[in-house]
Amino acid sequence: MNLVVWIATGLLAALFLVSGTSKLARSKEQLAADPRMGWAESTPAGLIKLIGASEVLGALGMVLPGALEVATGLVPAAAIGLAVIMLGGIVVHARRGEPQSIAMNVVLLALAVFVAVERIGPQAF
Repeated sequence: MNLVVWIATGLLAALFLVSGTSKLARSKEQLAADPRMGWAESTPAGLIKLIGASEVLGALGMVLPGALEVATGLVPAAAIGLAVIMLGGIVVHARRGEPQSIAMNVVLLALAVFVAVERIGPQAF
């Protein structure tokens, strides 16, 4: 099971690292021009950068502590943080009527919850 959790963790970390870096590196106008990022048009630039930084830190927090075996409690905390970001994404995309984006957010939310539960320990629930 540990291998499955590591695969899910690596997949999530890669996706959030790319997504967060994109939000940090591109301007609000560039993001809003992307058809998948239409929500950026009505979102303050500072909030977009905060989301991007949170995604990057969450990605790093899911991989580095476990890989280095230091402060491993940060792994489920990072996964929970990314799950919260996905809940926010679901709300935003639901308000905008974007079912494909909602579906992706639900999948990422489920993976983040899976990683959090497995790293906390299923016996805790």
